[in-house]
Amino acid sequence: MTDKSIREQLALWTDTTQVINVASVPQRSPFRYPGGKTWLVPRIRQWLASIPKPKHFIEPFAGGAIVGLTVAFEKYADEVILVEKDEQVAAVWRTIINDNGGALWLAEKIIQFQLSPDSAKELLARNSRSIRLKAFQTVVQNRISHGGILAPGAGALKHGENGKGVLSRWYPETLKRRILDISHLKEKIRFVQGDGIEIIHKYKDDINAAFFIDPPYTVSTKKAGTRLYKYHQLDHEKLFHEVSQVKGDFLITYDDAEEVRALARNYRLETRTVAMSNTHHATMNELLISRDLHWLGIEQ
Repeated sequence: MTDKSIREQLALWTDTTQVINVASVPQRSPFRYPGGKTWLVPRIRQWLASIPKPKHFIEPFAGGAIVGLTVAFEKYADEVILVEKDEQVAAVWRTIINDNGGALWLAEKIIQFQLSPDSAKELLARNSRSIRLKAFQTVVQNRISHGGILAPGAGALKHGENGKGVLSRWYPETLKRRILDISHLKEKIRFVQGDGIEIIHKYKDDINAAFFIDPPYTVSTKKAGTRLYKYHQLDHEKLFHEVSQVKGDFLITYDDAEEVRALARNYRLETRTVAMSNTHHATMNELLISRDLHWLGIEQ
């Protein structure tokens, strides 16, 4: 690392108003995911560098899993556990991580597929009895829908980037590479299809477990999570209760809402705001929550 890049990193770590350039973060996930945390990756590195190396790094609401994948690729933990309840998203991770030969099958299906509005419509109309087929359908739907939204009612791209329509976000070779790269780390990554809060409860007494918790933003009914995610309903009070009992380290990220700040206060957790850029390139504040946020280098 050059002296200039070191200075830039130090400036970033102490300036929470600086918006991360996501182009500087390696893209590991095959998903385009609403609420994705690519922009937060430098903060995640900062956090993990400040604590002992976890034996288990757990992402209870994995979604596109950019944080968990970064931790696995950059060896910040001995094992990464990704958890997701949504059947479509889970099918992709089950195929890539849990299915021997599944990643290669999925990568080849993507390369061979001739994407068009008609072929996508025909594929998505098929009865997906197998996990592999559901995974392939999910990747295609994720790539052709507005914002990568998989929730019911999400529409497909019509014009897209430069008038390319459904092809706007279809990069077969890139998707193949990402999928196969993840499969090469299968011994370090475990996927669990299930409830995130239950996983937190299961590992809460493990001092060697660290959690990155990024739940759907649905504390307020006006928040985007109610239309972005199939399983948007979440008992946020229960989540905070479970997290408050975690013996290891954890970092929670939420939309900055007074309801969330109140929960954090009730459970005596620290909060800090950091800057992010939304899908419309507007700068917004995201709330980071933990037991101790001294590593951010700013006062509350």
